[in-house]
Amino acid sequence: MLYDITAEIAYDYDAAASSGRHVVRLIPADIPGEQRTVVQRLSISPRAAEQVTQTDFFGNRAVDVRHEGAHDHLAFRVKARVERLALPPTFDVSARLKDLAGEIAQIRSLDAESPHHFLASSPRVADEPAITAYAKEQISPRMTALEAVRTLGRALHRDMRFDAEATTVDTPPAEAFERRHGVCQDFTHIMIGGLRGIGVPAAYVSGYLRTIPPEGKERLEGADAMHAWVRAWCGVDGGWVEYDPTNALMVGADHIVVGHGRDYADVSPVKGILKSSGSQKSSQAVDVVPVEGQRDQG
Repeated sequence: MLYDITAEIAYDYDAAASSGRHVVRLIPADIPGEQRTVVQRLSISPRAAEQVTQTDFFGNRAVDVRHEGAHDHLAFRVKARVERLALPPTFDVSARLKDLAGEIAQIRSLDAESPHHFLASSPRVADEPAITAYAKEQISPRMTALEAVRTLGRALHRDMRFDAEATTVDTPPAEAFERRHGVCQDFTHIMIGGLRGIGVPAAYVSGYLRTIPPEGKERLEGADAMHAWVRAWCGVDGGWVEYDPTNALMVGADHIVVGHGRDYADVSPVKGILKSSGSQKSSQAVDVVPVEGQRDQG
């Protein structure tokens, strides 16, 4: 599938900021065999004094931005055309859960794809006994790692309620789990914690999701949003798979990847500091539109 993507995150400050530094992760990733960014542009308002594109440890594209001079508004806007290749059916060649620890131990590399980085607690996903106990209730040791991923994801979709007003970006996974409602970030963090609790390395994926309006209704601009889902390591043969617990499905061609890390802290769309006072308001709008005719114009 070929998509045109527009994404904007904007901030309005009560008091003008005298300077600021931010790291922006909004540009879709290039993933050989899965996803190709044909064209992309990041616009920043007001214009940055310095803008440098780098690649972080996990291979994500990160833009370091510096502002000087007073400003009471800041906006980051991405326009991109992305080719998302249809993923083949996921055949289950993954390790049995009881054998997974042994396969993890065979991995000697500590590069960005190593499962060792995604098994322990991370800044946003602590070891939560209640989440681990819930995960253990859903699975059996006889399951394969992929079966465990699907089973836990379906259970969370069944037992939790999506509620856009229930949590904030800073809500701990344990709190969202106790209340049994939240947004995609909460579903993803909880599932990551549960998988790690049963010995399955799990990562956080940030990206965009194409949404389809109800039959007979026009698609609304800005109706799409940044999305999050889970990446789980299922053994030497099974490798990494991706699952969307918010929608209870394996990730497909409608999911466009921006980046992945241990949790939201590694891939937050905008992270930064300001010299300012008072509060701020933020807004977000995303459009993911299939290209008519599906011909690559890049």
